[in-house]
Amino acid sequence: MMTDFVKIFDRFNELNILIIGDVMIDAYWWGAVNRISPEAPVPVCTVSKKENRLGGAANVALNIAAMGANPVLCSIVGDDTQGHELCRLMQEQNMDTEGIVFSSKRPTTVKTRVIGNKAQMLRIDEETDSNISETEEKIFLEKIESIINNKKINAIIFQDYDKGVLTENIISKTIDLAKKNNIPTTVDPKKRNFASYKNVDLFKPNLKELKEGLKIDFEQVNRENLVEAALLLHHKQKIDRVFITLSERGVFMMDFSQKEAKVTMLPACLRKISDVSGAGDTVISVASLCLALHLDSKTIATASNFAGGLVCESVGVVPIDKNTLLLELLRKE
Repeated sequence: MMTDFVKIFDRFNELNILIIGDVMIDAYWWGAVNRISPEAPVPVCTVSKKENRLGGAANVALNIAAMGANPVLCSIVGDDTQGHELCRLMQEQNMDTEGIVFSSKRPTTVKTRVIGNKAQMLRIDEETDSNISETEEKIFLEKIESIINNKKINAIIFQDYDKGVLTENIISKTIDLAKKNNIPTTVDPKKRNFASYKNVDLFKPNLKELKEGLKIDFEQVNRENLVEAALLLHHKQKIDRVFITLSERGVFMMDFSQKEAKVTMLPACLRKISDVSGAGDTVISVASLCLALHLDSKTIATASNFAGGLVCESVGVVPIDKNTLLLELLRKE
């Protein structure tokens, strides 16, 4: 039976997706490298262009918007030049900034990538990873609750980069709110809060995050080992769908939402890989949209797998192109 991706992609336009997590600016310095510095054995990059892009959870919001849905982004940024620049970039993309809270106690995260001769040479990070204060946590929770109570939210994405916006309290209280309002929840986790995400509908670690989060190790990346890890995660954290991204090996999903658990394992889509930055953001975005429409696990895994592969063809963090993804999926059918 063929999946009607045309109809599915049209339905994405009706969805409101709440994205909660760490936002950042992805800054790019583009230039040419023609010599080695006389001061140290390092290349000299002559910068010809600078660009700021939305990154982290804001890149997930961009992907949601690129797929035709309405992103509602909730985060805390510094009350600094970079924080206001991030809001300006959001407005430039016609995104509402109502969910953004300014803090005078923490800087806005900026990741600057120096790209010489079309290859990334260096990344410079400006950030703090300490948890937000109790006062900020209270304000942030009130903001999240207000959005959930006043908008029709079809899914909630926790986009965690371990920068301190997502605390254990915010995670558990937001999941409770989602359950109360029958809103599906999805997670792109990192190490610090890995075990805090309990009772979520879809949990998407990569292989490294899975091993670190569960404190397990295995050399063979095969169905048997992945099933064992997914079962452990399901029993520990009561997760309905364990969705593991395996880089060049593709994706694995184990769906516990039905009486009988179902396993889907798909190979990676063969691509000319230019840059894997932001691929995880794209995967969680497409998976969350599919989950919001209550699609089956194979459809979720298929669409997300193709989307993740497509964005790896571009240099830098870029959102998915909806029409290109649709054409790829229709060609596959």
